[in-house]
Amino acid sequence: MDKKKKLPNDTELTAKSAESLRQHLATMVRTAMFTALITICSQITIPMPPPLVPFTLQTLAVFLAGSFLGCKRSVLCVMIYLLLGMCGLPVFSQFRGGIGVLMGPTGGYIIGFLAIAFLVGLFQDKFGNRIWSMALSMTVGLFVCYLFGTVWFLILYRQNNGADSINLWGALTLCVFPFLLVDGLKIVAAVFLSNRLHKIIK
Repeated sequence: MDKKKKLPNDTELTAKSAESLRQHLATMVRTAMFTALITICSQITIPMPPPLVPFTLQTLAVFLAGSFLGCKRSVLCVMIYLLLGMCGLPVFSQFRGGIGVLMGPTGGYIIGFLAIAFLVGLFQDKFGNRIWSMALSMTVGLFVCYLFGTVWFLILYRQNNGADSINLWGALTLCVFPFLLVDGLKIVAAVFLSNRLHKIIK
């Protein structure tokens, strides 16, 4: 008899199922919203002559996704974004799409968004929306993205233009140094927006 009393009744099971469904739907909606945000921010761009990487607000959107979705969901969000682009949808900067964009010299920086989402989301899961943790995780994530993208750029650029066509310093001059100040401002903006919006949501 005691065991039977501890079993949940139909009403409790229905309530739990409804709550679980609500949480899953909310997660799907948030993930879709941030995927859309990354896509929109990809089109807010200042084009640069090849082989320079264009200025975009993509990284700002990825920072925000990590700080709001956590590790798993923000990585999923970026993966969906990458898959949409690989399928040919014009979600990359300047309304480009196709696997050729990712396989190009600057594709490593786009794939590097996964590192940003992972690290920012991981810190969010462990430390919450503390200013120091958000700033640190975004900085480290951006560094890893720079590192992966620059190595990718070097390999492909040398394949297309010769082994002596560019060195590490030249790659950094083209693809990293011009963006340091702007990306630093994006981190400041992302930390501020995340901190304020988390308070409003609470």
